[in-house]
Amino acid sequence: MLTVNVSELDGVDKFRRLQSTLRERWKTIELFDNSEADILIIPSLSIDQRELQKVEGCEHYEERLLFSLMRLRNPRTRLIYVTSMPLHPSIIDYYLQLLPGIPFSHARNRLLLLSTYDSSLKPLSQKILERPRLLERIRQALRHEQAFMVCYNSTSLEAELSLRLGVPLYAAAPDLQIWGSKSGSRQIFAESGVPHPDGSQRLWNAQDLAQAASDLWERQPTLQRMVVKLNEGISGEGNALLDLRPIMNVAPGKAPSANRVAAISDRFVTMRFQASQETWANFSGRIGELGAIVEAFVEGENKRSPSVQGRITPTGEIEILSTHDQILGGPDGQIYLGCRFPADDSYRLELQHLGLKVGKKLAEKGALERFGVDFIAVEQENGHWDIQAIEINLRKGGTTHPFMTLKLLTNGRYDLSTGLFYSQQGRPKYYIATDNLQKDRYQGLLPNDLMDIIAHHRLHFDSCTETGTVFHLMGCLSQFGKLGLTSIGDSLQQAEDIYNKVVKVLDQESRSDSQDLSSFSDYAFPLIWDGQCNS
Repeated sequence: MLTVNVSELDGVDKFRRLQSTLRERWKTIELFDNSEADILIIPSLSIDQRELQKVEGCEHYEERLLFSLMRLRNPRTRLIYVTSMPLHPSIIDYYLQLLPGIPFSHARNRLLLLSTYDSSLKPLSQKILERPRLLERIRQALRHEQAFMVCYNSTSLEAELSLRLGVPLYAAAPDLQIWGSKSGSRQIFAESGVPHPDGSQRLWNAQDLAQAASDLWERQPTLQRMVVKLNEGISGEGNALLDLRPIMNVAPGKAPSANRVAAISDRFVTMRFQASQETWANFSGRIGELGAIVEAFVEGENKRSPSVQGRITPTGEIEILSTHDQILGGPDGQIYLGCRFPADDSYRLELQHLGLKVGKKLAEKGALERFGVDFIAVEQENGHWDIQAIEINLRKGGTTHPFMTLKLLTNGRYDLSTGLFYSQQGRPKYYIATDNLQKDRYQGLLPNDLMDIIAHHRLHFDSCTETGTVFHLMGCLSQFGKLGLTSIGDSLQQAEDIYNKVVKVLDQESRSDSQDLSSFSDYAFPLIWDGQCNS
């Protein structure tokens, strides 16, 4: 493992000074978005690699930031995109052909693609730091007074890369990433007065976890279930559901605390883990490495999982970008599959209000750039929604690339008064997006095969009508049968119809006599909610 020293005081000071140049360079949001710039994209998934391996095809997730290529619609923007392995040329061509009004050759000349040619299970940023000649090539390609660096998430590796290149990182500093963890999120919610489920602080062993679960049960004697979360789990893959109903004989008031703690400890091995291959033996070991929290499971018949996204500019302004209703799956509806934009009008403005409160608190802590807040919304008998926050993301999550794809394709605007996004033609736009359209029958389809299917069936995004589908994760298709897409329409129903057409066409084009072993027998995203989501 490469040793970095950015955590030392001198390194932190240097990083902060370099990052502060962003504030001096851009005085307003408009200048920041539209100025002449060299943008260095480092899509490194610098997170716990064992947790990352729970996401099938994770080695191709560096492609999720390819929406950034659409920034080349600004003829003064230059972009450097670095990946672990080279990207298929047809994937790059696909994105550049989406640019309205920009000659392909002009955009391609302003794009530099670089690769480490290293497919090992290490973060991309680490691979770059281990290659001095690649570092020097990146440095020489940048106009440093106009350059900044963008990443998936920020760690000491990205900070060290920023310092080595002399390029400011547009992201929350590594020492602030604690506020994007499960325990850090709970602290931010408490400090900003945002409702959130009862739960514990970060714990480091199963014994303390059992005690915290017992204490939580005593505070809420009617609890039926709890959620145990690894502090740095991603996409719900680090969650487990603890069912209390089989041990109601030790519920508060029925047995001493010691008996309750012992019974909970025995139940840990029976928890339902959201990651398909997870076991208590592995999960318990991870607690000592990453920490974990226990939290009350929010029950409800009509329950949804909305989210709000925002950003903190270099000048400290808080901007709400979007709201979504997340589509969840897995054993207990805890794993992120996709999203709908915008969130339901019953609560999207309230999400914006709560998002602003969280954003202001994060800005006080010194955070920068993108943040997202996930919630649980439960419909009450009077028709109102009880909304509780459950997690903050200080990285580019599953809702980042679909919204930025819409924004960069249409050059439209988000209206805070309605929570809707309007294209330049004044049309409200809607979409359904996923990273997880996965079927065994899709395995073996090459990127060029997908391009043929898209062209033949006219599935591509139409810049005239501003409707259609934009694909991503295309490198994941052949080996894993997995694909990402964003289907954009003038209504949510139209977006769903467009999405379902894509699935139908792909199923027809990959039809075979062999049994389809897809994890999801029917992958259409229904507009009717099934209530399966969680805290």
